[in-house]
Amino acid sequence: MKVCCLKKGLNTCADCALLDTCVTINRFFGKKGYKYQKYKQAILFVKAEGYEKFLKIAAKWTNAYGKY
Repeated sequence: MKVCCLKKGLNTCADCALLDTCVTINRFFGKKGYKYQKYKQAILFVKAEGYEKFLKIAAKWTNAYGKY
């Protein structure tokens, strides 16, 4: 995913117009484990609300992920 974003000149998958149909990211989100759903939630939040709002919320987290 990182290589794909770099090739396309994107910051993250949240900036990609093909997010909904991307096989790679959707396989990643489909893995078992709570953290993969949190990663998906983060990407979708950034896509909907933007990086600035995400960073304000994430600054308050005490772990790798938290509440929105």
